Amino acid sequence: MNNSVWELETFYRRRNIIIIGSGFSGLWTALAVKEKYPEKSVLVIERSAVPLGASTRNAGFACFGSLTEVIADSQKMGWEKTLDLVRMRFEGLRKIQNYFKNSEIDFELDGGYEILNHSEPLQQLDLVNEKLKSITGLEKTYSLNPEKIKQFGLGKSEFLIENTCEGSLHSGKLLQKLQEKCRDLKIEFLFGTEVKNVNEKTDAVEVWISEALFVEADQLVYCTNAFSSEFLKNEEIIPARGQIILTEPIEDLKLKGTFHYDEGFYYFRNLGNRVLLGGGRNQDLKTEETTAFQTTEFLQNHLENFMREVILPEQDFKIALRWSGIMAMGSEKSPVVKQLSERQFCGVRLSGMGVALAPKIGEDIAEMI
Repeated sequence: MNNSVWELETFYRRRNIIIIGSGFSGLWTALAVKEKYPEKSVLVIERSAVPLGASTRNAGFACFGSLTEVIADSQKMGWEKTLDLVRMRFEGLRKIQNYFKNSEIDFELDGGYEILNHSEPLQQLDLVNEKLKSITGLEKTYSLNPEKIKQFGLGKSEFLIENTCEGSLHSGKLLQKLQEKCRDLKIEFLFGTEVKNVNEKTDAVEVWISEALFVEADQLVYCTNAFSSEFLKNEEIIPARGQIILTEPIEDLKLKGTFHYDEGFYYFRNLGNRVLLGGGRNQDLKTEETTAFQTTEFLQNHLENFMREVILPEQDFKIALRWSGIMAMGSEKSPVVKQLSERQFCGVRLSGMGVALAPKIGEDIAEMI
């Protein structure tokens, strides 16, 4: 099909900046660039009708890391990198709250909790609190709260750690609000448009969207997270599928807040008196290193058993929805935010913390370009 002059001079005209991907990192980057350079034209290209990947398919946690996750990261990456990452997440959540009213995105600061069945991490509680003091401003970011174990109906768990700075939000509403903000700033979109190829020349980047059609830009930013390996061959990007189940409404559900277990590999929350539970990826890591959106019988059964044993013991429940999202991991959790060539940049590999990290990644990319 040949294009008309009208299409070529409007929808497919040259832009200053093209961003591939309209999830959290793509939209926050578009906003940060446009706020810093109001005169620049910005186009966001998204291959699906709505953003896929992790942004619309997550658990809606507004969190920056559970106690055991912070301890594990510090052992793997050292304290400096771990604290940089926690600070980015913490400030990202602050930015979301400053940008939108809580009621617009169902933001609830009900606290984050971690259930533990062994006391080993408690030996490092004081050390971790000391390290995080400069980030959260609190003497105790994490504290033991045994009274709430019974209150939440989690009697099978031995210890409960509380973090008052965490909460939850509605991922879909946050994305819609970000899109509205983008449109207010005259940021343009091409949805349902897959990027086939990218060709960098001395004076422009050609973003090919069919065999016969490309859109030119001065600069290009990849915000494609787990789906970046086809573009960014030299970066370590390992896809990680997160499977989720959601129950039908449960009478007198005692849970309140967001909950983690086992270094963040399991996560659950109360969503309108329904239990949303995800994770368990570490039970079948190799199978879950995929960009396929299926759910598997093995992990779905495993999650249902976890629900039965840990969250809703001696209670009947029915599963209303099952889905999966695709995160991006690496050998360590720091995101890949950098300049790739003269005209190309990326903000990818958000390690399952895109909600909190994306606002700061957008700012960092705006600084680079």
